[in-house]
Amino acid sequence: MATTLNQKVLTEALWQAEGAGLWAKRAVLVAAGIAALTVAAQIRLPMWPVPATMQTFVVLSIGAAYGTRLGLATLLGYLLIGAFGFDVFTSSSATNSGIAYMMGATGGYLLGFAVAGGVMGALARRGWDQSVMKMALAMLIGNIVIYAFGLPWMAWLFLETKGAAWVIQWGLTNFVVFDLLKLALAALMFPTLWRMVGKARV
Repeated sequence: MATTLNQKVLTEALWQAEGAGLWAKRAVLVAAGIAALTVAAQIRLPMWPVPATMQTFVVLSIGAAYGTRLGLATLLGYLLIGAFGFDVFTSSSATNSGIAYMMGATGGYLLGFAVAGGVMGALARRGWDQSVMKMALAMLIGNIVIYAFGLPWMAWLFLETKGAAWVIQWGLTNFVVFDLLKLALAALMFPTLWRMVGKARV
């Protein structure tokens, strides 16, 4: 029986594989994760005061569902593809892509994605994604990690020219309400999925 520090993550419970099949499974999950991140970055939802995407929801969900190592591999793969100039980031384009885009305003958040995904994977290994309250707390921690990287980067770029209030508004407060909605969605979704696969498989 798994210990409380080494629970199976959701993809392991849903899809069990060994040997060559395990590597094929990992490749499929990484590709699917990168595709989901790309789609989530491009779809803009009409939120006030600025449009929002589901990308942080996908980032944190990948971490929780894949575990630390596979989740981190997926997120680093996504960042690597973006670094090579492919249009996979929010608002990236033919003229604003690759390393140049990653050094812009969202660069810190992109780095935070990888770290937060790893944190979510570690918490999922402890079974946090099987409880509504613990999954909500895990999502909160994941979002804090993302902002812990994103806000200082934005401050470094814009604090002198635009001021602290601008950095906080456009780097944090504009997105808090939607982040809370995504937190609630994940907190309900993951325990529900676990109930569907059955605790006996954990």
